[in-house]
Amino acid sequence: MKISGTGSVLPRKVVTNEMLSQFLDTSDQWITTRTGVKSRRVISDEKLEDMAIEASLKALADAGMNADELDFIICSNVVNEYVTPQLSCIIQGGIGATCPCIDINCACAGFIHALEIAESFYKAGRVGNVLVVCAEEPTRMTDWNDRRTCVLFGDGAGAAVLTPGDNIRSIKLSASSATDKLWQYRLLHHTPYITKEEVDVPLQMKGQDVFKFAVKAASRDIARTLKETGVTADEVDHFMLHQANIRIINAIQEYLEQPSDKFPVNIEDHGNSSSSCCPILLDECNRSGRLKRGDLIAMSAFGAGFVSGAVLFEW
Repeated sequence: MKISGTGSVLPRKVVTNEMLSQFLDTSDQWITTRTGVKSRRVISDEKLEDMAIEASLKALADAGMNADELDFIICSNVVNEYVTPQLSCIIQGGIGATCPCIDINCACAGFIHALEIAESFYKAGRVGNVLVVCAEEPTRMTDWNDRRTCVLFGDGAGAAVLTPGDNIRSIKLSASSATDKLWQYRLLHHTPYITKEEVDVPLQMKGQDVFKFAVKAASRDIARTLKETGVTADEVDHFMLHQANIRIINAIQEYLEQPSDKFPVNIEDHGNSSSSCCPILLDECNRSGRLKRGDLIAMSAFGAGFVSGAVLFEW
């Protein structure tokens, strides 16, 4: 398969570090030094499903395709206001498609997991055109009195249209169960028979553990795709990494021994928008003219679980 169109949408509300310092014990310097984030986009009056629909329509337009030509929709989402129906069904109706659709929750690595699922369908001869949508609102998961987590995240939606081709060189996924490093509990509706103690806990993160996993997993996954294809890091034109923390990105860059201009970033004014980070960054690079036909792109993402993945593809 190949990526034939991209689209993305960000919330209108811009929340700066200075704004956070008005109610948190923090400062612009403290946040910027540790994360690389100076502002983030946060959902205010928007609905996540509307952003996902708009990003999808932009990707379809970029691909020159109508929604009724789609054979499958894959939506990556960690949490939204709907428990059911699945977000992909809402998107399907919103764009006017009639094809089957599924939701996946692979945390921040969702876009790459969705590409692997789609590639398997292509290899099986089951699909022609696929829409991948990543729609996330991690700012709804955090405690906004906890400066360790709430300063990191932003919201957004990104989408990509896939069509038949031979541009995917390699995809590698990995998982390592470490559920105590990055997690959130939420209360479910009570029943008359529940006797166990249940709690509602916002997103919790052990930052140093996440940092170590992210650097190790991303470096390993990218190295595996390069080894499988016989491509060297020097031959890759762009390394698009999950926008979790600028220090993680810098550490991976140092491991790969590649110049910084090969690593496009938008974390400074976007924050970490979970699985939508990668398709948003891809769309922005696409629309800015940064990508040229034939460019080799290595993309990597990592998230809670822990799960991670990398893909090497030709633009």
